Amino acid sequence: MSQNKVKLKVEKELCKGCGICVEFCPKNVLTMENGKVKIADIENCIKCGQCELRCPDYAIFLGGNDDEK
Repeated sequence: MSQNKVKLKVEKELCKGCGICVEFCPKNVLTMENGKVKIADIENCIKCGQCELRCPDYAIFLGGNDDEK
């Protein structure tokens, strides 16, 4: 799978709102809204995987691709 086609996904039901992913995102792609992580600026995502790596609840990950519906 091509790295540039990989999608950032959030499983909101798994998110406990710790904000670790937001703090580690180097491009400020993520924000917190109503106690859950939200993808606020996907165009700036460099798909570095820091959010996925740091999430203690496995609530955010890179997977699938932009061609999927």
